Amino acid sequence: WNSIVQPSPLDEYTRRKRDREAAAAARERTHIHLGNAKVAIFIAAVIYAVYALRADPSPVIFGAGAALFVALSIWHEVVMRALARAQAAVTYYADGIARIEDRWMRDTPSGERFRDRNHPYADDLDVFGPASLFQLLSSCRTPMGEDRLARWLLHASPIPEVRERQSRVAALASRIDLRERIAVVNAGRRRSIHAERLIAWAEERSSLPPVRLIVAALALAFVAFLTLYLKGGPGIYVAISAVINIVVLAWLFKRSEAIAEHLSSATESAALDLFANVIQEIEREPFDDPVLAALARRFTGDAVPASSGIARLARISDWADSRHNAFLKISEIPLLFTPQLAYAAESWRRRFGSRLRDWVDAIGEMEALLSLSGYSYEHPSYPFAELVETGAPIFDATEVAHPLLTATAVSNSLVLEAVPQAPSPKPQVLVVSGSNMSGKSTLMRTVGINAVLAFAGAPVRAGRLRLTPLAIGTCLRHTDSLQEHRSGFYTEALRIRAICDLLDGPLPVLFLFDELLSGTNSKDRRVAAEGVIRTMISRGAIGMVTTHDLSLTEIGAIFPDRVKNVHLQDKVENGQMSFDYKLRDGVITHSNALELMRMIGLDV
Repeated sequence: WNSIVQPSPLDEYTRRKRDREAAAAARERTHIHLGNAKVAIFIAAVIYAVYALRADPSPVIFGAGAALFVALSIWHEVVMRALARAQAAVTYYADGIARIEDRWMRDTPSGERFRDRNHPYADDLDVFGPASLFQLLSSCRTPMGEDRLARWLLHASPIPEVRERQSRVAALASRIDLRERIAVVNAGRRRSIHAERLIAWAEERSSLPPVRLIVAALALAFVAFLTLYLKGGPGIYVAISAVINIVVLAWLFKRSEAIAEHLSSATESAALDLFANVIQEIEREPFDDPVLAALARRFTGDAVPASSGIARLARISDWADSRHNAFLKISEIPLLFTPQLAYAAESWRRRFGSRLRDWVDAIGEMEALLSLSGYSYEHPSYPFAELVETGAPIFDATEVAHPLLTATAVSNSLVLEAVPQAPSPKPQVLVVSGSNMSGKSTLMRTVGINAVLAFAGAPVRAGRLRLTPLAIGTCLRHTDSLQEHRSGFYTEALRIRAICDLLDGPLPVLFLFDELLSGTNSKDRRVAAEGVIRTMISRGAIGMVTTHDLSLTEIGAIFPDRVKNVHLQDKVENGQMSFDYKLRDGVITHSNALELMRMIGLDV
């Protein structure tokens, strides 16, 4: 039998990028040729017009020239759109290659709008912001997808839900074409949609009286009377029709304007067009997985699919955005434009308003899944975490590494487990000592961020990761705040208090404390650190503490069955300092602070 060797993600992306570049180049050439042809036709038309001033012009020639120019213009528009899609595809695969090659840091999307300094772990673990986990993961085209992905990263889901999500992510990993099609719709441009405002607008009760047909008839009557007048008929009917329309406009305008303004403030037509096109690509995709198929059917379960319904709303929104146009202002009295627009919007709300919330929810779910599936495809060696619903709290990682670091990042293995009321060969708390720059903080972030990935349903950067449901609480960054009149120590104490509050929650806590209580004197620090660790142990939490203060490593002797000392070290040779970032048992035996200061020229 013959086995088919699948290309690596890097090879596949490189091939596709090359193909899209070739397609873009071909469309660029066609674009130039069509542009030149249109210019040639225009010049020919000018020359013929000059000639026709001294001869009888031929309507056939003028008509043929005009028809040819219109046909070329239409063709040109089609080519320009195809060119924009091809260029967007080139960018999409270039970004994918950059992610695989660890060159993925970029300006957007960073998820900056989701940052919350009071969240138990998001800021400490670089979940949002430049060079963040969100930036690495997100390929969402709509804010709804970003919202859902952010929610998964901020809040651990129930284990059955995470397992189902893992299955969906695995099923979508090979859908490269679907991810590309979604990435290139609307030429890859980003748009803003205020989903909650739009849903609120769609679910509002009607505020207009049921006289739509009368309003339409009055507009048609004015046009008919005006046409009759221009053909020599009496003008009295035009005047009467105008007076009636003014009365109707005065009656309906305020309510009609409120409907149109609310729609305009919720979104823009271009954003709705993007929304519709993303949904359309999902509607086109056949899904074998029953849950994914059910998710896709939420868009197609009615006689009119979601993409068509949103496209209709985009047209209404476009008119709503254009209503301040001078021509449309003039048309208010004769055509009752704003009431006509409002009735069209009301009709849409009656037909689709109750479905919009479900569409928004479904697109958010699908886009977040596609983001995680892209990450899974681009990192085929990353497994899904093994999630254990029962038993003692545990975090058991083999060869775990930080997902935001390069491919050469050093991995480590470690186990944390809280076995109640019994000695255990596995520590409940690790006290990590080590020299400056040895990787203590990075090690803790490695543990935390992989736990975040695991509970989001994404692959983790590890050989294997097994863990129970955990509430993550970190205290890794704590600085003075002049605005809030807080010292770094007080800020850290407040943070530890907040993590202690998590102990009262439904889940065991995974805590990560960097340089625990470093802002106070050594004696107080030693006593307070022992108290904090004692509280964590007694409440069944598992976690890690890093320290430069070796007196804190003495806590291991107080809780020999619960606390284990480990360390990271450095090596100095020929005036050069190096680190291997490997975790070792025991307490660090030396410090590099003086050596570092001497290396930069300080006389100490």
